[in-house]
Amino acid sequence: MVSTVFTPSSRGGDSAGLPSPRDIDCSSSSLRFRSGCSDKIFDEIGTVHSSAVDGLLTDFYQITMAYAYWKAGKHEETAVFDAYFRKCPFKGEYTICAGINEVVRFLNTFGYTPNQIQYLKKQMPTAEPEFFDFLEQLDCRDLTVHGMREGEIVFPSQPLLRLEGPLILCQLLETTVLNLLNYPSLIATNAARYRQAATSSREKKKPTLIEMGTRRAQGPDGALSAARYSYLGGFDATSCVKAGHVFGIPIKGTHAHAFVTSFSGLDNLKKMTNCGQLGPKFVSDVLEYRLRTGAMATNDGELAAFISYAISFPKSLLALVDTYDTLYSGVPNFLCVALALLDRGFTPVGVRLDSGQRSEEYVSGGGK
Repeated sequence: MVSTVFTPSSRGGDSAGLPSPRDIDCSSSSLRFRSGCSDKIFDEIGTVHSSAVDGLLTDFYQITMAYAYWKAGKHEETAVFDAYFRKCPFKGEYTICAGINEVVRFLNTFGYTPNQIQYLKKQMPTAEPEFFDFLEQLDCRDLTVHGMREGEIVFPSQPLLRLEGPLILCQLLETTVLNLLNYPSLIATNAARYRQAATSSREKKKPTLIEMGTRRAQGPDGALSAARYSYLGGFDATSCVKAGHVFGIPIKGTHAHAFVTSFSGLDNLKKMTNCGQLGPKFVSDVLEYRLRTGAMATNDGELAAFISYAISFPKSLLALVDTYDTLYSGVPNFLCVALALLDRGFTPVGVRLDSGQRSEEYVSGGGK
């Protein structure tokens, strides 16, 4: 989505085109960069969160161009690289700027290790040794960065980030910077659109949105990024425990079909002698509601699963009701457990569907 344009320039930090720019001195050891979102807090700038992000996370042609610049004596010319996009994602009208903090972490620690230099020498055997000596000493102390704040709204052709410094340095940073901006901005924008769609002025309570895509994400880094930037874009929590630990994002979880199918019948509850806060009559009260509501044909194992989960988490029952038959088993079983919880002062959260059948079919058919 985001691309860069190279402009030879000697312009200073007041260049046009960046509303509310944040000037960053990357040579400072006490660098600070806080999120622009009032309710989203990110750590103070330090090292990058992923060990995969370093000087080699780039395209090889960036390094071959760097050598050509060096050979031509152009490597120290001042250049400006703007990172911007031409069209908003999802045919929308805005984009949420994300990844800025991680870019600054990368710039704050950029450099090549001796091991990396040895690897590059093998890939470029005809390059002069002095070039690699130059690379080994390269860092971002001569780089000036102008950037949008994390979480700000940006529009097409408006730079998210501007790098100003030696041509060779800006060129070597390009691919990594774009990698750290593109996916985060895409995810944050998508999350913001979900939040906008889910929030109605008529609703007294804002709906809760939870990111639960770890198992389908593009690898571990993709999962962490999706959780982090969904939260930045307006989601309330994530199911990813690692993201919660690393970034301080609230974590939420319910139960899966595997939990429901692990119960074969009400006999599975016989070993459960302690119902905790719900008291010793909780199971019998659920069964009484089952009798009174005429829900005797529902799946016994599913009901046992809901009872078990409610006993374990009486304040946060969110039942997965589509394991067997949503309307004729899942929902009635949930209601029986929910009524017994309400009798004890606990409010169930609700029901969840995830078997691929559209939720609106159940709403129109009676699930609501």
